[in-house]
Amino acid sequence: MKNHLTTTILLAVSIVVSLLPAKARPNPVSAEPNIGVKTAADDIAATVNGVAITESQIEAALKPQLEKLASRAKGDQNLVNQYKGMFRQQILDGMISQLLLEEKIKQAKIVATDEDADAKLQEIATRENKTIEELKAMLKARGLRFEEIKERMKKGIAFGKLMEKEFADQLNVTEEQAREYYTKNKSRFEKPEQVRASHILIKPEKTDPNVADPNEAKAKAKAAAKAKAETLLKQVKAGADFATLAKDNSACPSAQKGGDLDFRGRGSWVPPFEEAAFNLKVGQVSDVVETRFGYHIIKLTDRRQPSTTTFEQAKDDIINNLKQTEQQQLARKYIESLKTEAKIVYPPGKEPKPAKSPLSFRKAPARSGKTPKPTGKTTTK
Repeated sequence: MKNHLTTTILLAVSIVVSLLPAKARPNPVSAEPNIGVKTAADDIAATVNGVAITESQIEAALKPQLEKLASRAKGDQNLVNQYKGMFRQQILDGMISQLLLEEKIKQAKIVATDEDADAKLQEIATRENKTIEELKAMLKARGLRFEEIKERMKKGIAFGKLMEKEFADQLNVTEEQAREYYTKNKSRFEKPEQVRASHILIKPEKTDPNVADPNEAKAKAKAAAKAKAETLLKQVKAGADFATLAKDNSACPSAQKGGDLDFRGRGSWVPPFEEAAFNLKVGQVSDVVETRFGYHIIKLTDRRQPSTTTFEQAKDDIINNLKQTEQQQLARKYIESLKTEAKIVYPPGKEPKPAKSPLSFRKAPARSGKTPKPTGKTTTK
C-alpha cells in the first residue's frame, strides 16, 4: 500500500487535515481542577475521549471559508448565514476525526518524518516535471505555504501507514479485476490524434487616442498587428529561428518557451487556430491566422496518431487506482468506526442538528424545509 499513496494521500485524510488550521489545535481537558489546559466551559464545542475542541478553534477555521463565500455571494449575508451552520459542522466533524486518527497513530507508534514528506513532495514535483523550488513557487502562487503542506503531507503519510497496518490483507486487487475494468472502460484508454505546435502571437496595440472614431482606431490597431505578423512570417520563411522570434515578439505566455504549446487534442484551441494547426505537416509553418486573441504564426513541431493503450501497458495503473478506491472506502468506514467507539460529548444545546440544505449562492436563498442527512456524528456517548 505504501507505494500507492496519491498526491492527496487519501481522500479521507485530505478532508480531515484541510479542515484543521495549524493554530487550531484541540486542547486536553481534565475533570480535575488545575490539570491540563484550562478551557472556559462555554467555549467547548465537544470533547473527544476527554480532549476538548473549542468554539474559538472552530471559528478560526470557519472565518476564511465564510469570507470566501461572502465574496462569491457578493455580500449576501443571508446566504452566508445559511451555510455557516453546515460549514461549522463539517469543521467540527473533521476535527473529531483528526483527534481520533492521531490517537490511533500514537497508539500504533507510527511516525512520519520530514524525510518521508520530502520524498513524497519530490515524487510529486518529478511527476509534474518541476523542481522542488518550482513546486514551492506554484504553491505560493495559490496562497499555500510549503511548510504547512509538508506538515499535512506528514499527517497523510502517517495515516497511510496506519491503514497499511490495519487493512493490508484486505487490499487484494487481482489481474482479472483490472482486466474487467479495462474492458468496461475501453474508451478511457483511447488516445485521439494530437499535435504539438508553437506559435507567435501578435495582439493589436491599444487604439490610438488621437483617432476620434473608435471603429477606425480599432481597425488601425488590427492592421498594424497583422502587418507586424506578416513581417515576422517573412523572417521565418527566410530562415530566422522561430523560437527566438517567439521569445522576442509573442504576446503569449508561451513566448518564454519559444512559443511551444505542447501536445493538444482537438477542442483545446479556438477553431481557426486548431484548423490551421491540424492541417499542417510536421515542420510546416502556417500563414498568418486571425483569432479573437490576435494574429498567429503557427509551426507544427510534432504529431501523434490516434492510439489505444494496451491492457499490459495500463495494468499497473489500473491496479493502483482500484486499490486507491478501496483505500478510500476503507478509510471512511474506519473513521466512522472510530467515532462509534469513541466517547464524544457535546455540551447541552450544542448537539449536532440536521440543518436546512442551502442552495447555491448563484440562486435565491433557500426557503425549503427539506432536511438533508446529518453530516456528522449526532450521538452523545
